[in-house]
Amino acid sequence: METAEITATAGPAVPEEEGSQEPPPQRDGREPVLVEPDLEFIRVMSRTGGDSLKMCFQCGTCSATCPLAPDDHPFPRKEMAWAVWGMKDRLMADPDVWLCHHCNDCSTNCPRGARPGDVLGAVRQQAIIHYALPRFLARWVGNPRYIPLLLAIPAILLWLAIAFRDEVGNALGFRVPTGEEIVYSFTPLLPHWLLNSFFGLFGTLAVLAAVVGIWRFARALQRSDAWGEDAKPVRGLGASMVSVLAKIITHRNFTFCETDHRRSISHFGVFFGFLALTLVTSWIITGPVNPLIPGDFIYPFSFWSPWKILANLGGLAIFTGLLMMIWDRLYFGHLAGTSSYFDWFLVWTLFLVVASGFATEFLHYLRMGPHRHVAYFCHLVLVFGLLIYLPYSKLAHLLYRTTAMVFAERYGRIVGEPTKEGGAEE
Repeated sequence: METAEITATAGPAVPEEEGSQEPPPQRDGREPVLVEPDLEFIRVMSRTGGDSLKMCFQCGTCSATCPLAPDDHPFPRKEMAWAVWGMKDRLMADPDVWLCHHCNDCSTNCPRGARPGDVLGAVRQQAIIHYALPRFLARWVGNPRYIPLLLAIPAILLWLAIAFRDEVGNALGFRVPTGEEIVYSFTPLLPHWLLNSFFGLFGTLAVLAAVVGIWRFARALQRSDAWGEDAKPVRGLGASMVSVLAKIITHRNFTFCETDHRRSISHFGVFFGFLALTLVTSWIITGPVNPLIPGDFIYPFSFWSPWKILANLGGLAIFTGLLMMIWDRLYFGHLAGTSSYFDWFLVWTLFLVVASGFATEFLHYLRMGPHRHVAYFCHLVLVFGLLIYLPYSKLAHLLYRTTAMVFAERYGRIVGEPTKEGGAEE
């Protein structure tokens, strides 16, 4: 492991004066720190999107052009220096990595073509792996070699649920239907109670894994030196959460982008489409015990059911947003940023979930069997993968970025509100 000295602001190492025992103090009063470069981290960064990392020569153009960087020690200049030096621990606890929304203004204005936006994207992927539990799942999700295994796991589990549904139903006290006398279901092999039990069990495990990861991340943020010495909150936790929620709903930070304005539209469609499908799914899961539902709960919904209409509109919104994302990434990569496998994994997973959902609905109304059964099974496998792998895929950005934004609001590290005197970093 190589070592070197570098200042806390990521400037060059300061040589010791002849005869002195300690490096001289810096002009800004900050002390040098000892750097132990993580060479493996540098190699991983180069493979996962930070291949232009060493082209940075610390001119500061990226920080000057970023519309989201705070005035006090703005990003991403310092993050580029830390990444070059392999300062993994500092980057893993850096909230600024997540305040970046990858608008790519920094990359398109970089005179050296260093693409800081892609570098920060690679850092975020490594942060998800770093805090994940279990960590190997995050590594699998980020590696294309494991796609067959990631698909096989939910397929096998779902097949086992079908194979033992009678035994499980009897053990839990459910009456297992043997036909389709009341409702023409997607498939009688997967009754409503079985799907609720199956996804409820593994969904709970995924939520616990996500909570552990975010808890680890929050502890690291709490100890981060990004807030300055003796930092104290400037806003209450509740007020910070409300402010962040408003920014997420309105996609306010995406609208600051000058390089690619379409990003806000595509993300808007995917976000609200996903929200609509989540709402419908919650209604379905709670259907049998939901006091707001009069009479017997009947699923699947009819085509003209308000819930079916909302689900179809949500699916169309996601589909449209994803098509815009794919188009931008394929034909406007210089503006949208370099797309890593980690990015494409989420894009195509969402795309296949929506496509298989519409295929299942279409075949269901045509009463085409066994095609509808196969389509429904594939759809459930993809949905399982999307939800269960959420803590390990790029979809985890929703959790990590929200956490970092809440901390930034709480400690005043937001645009136009520096945490302490001194202004922008030189």
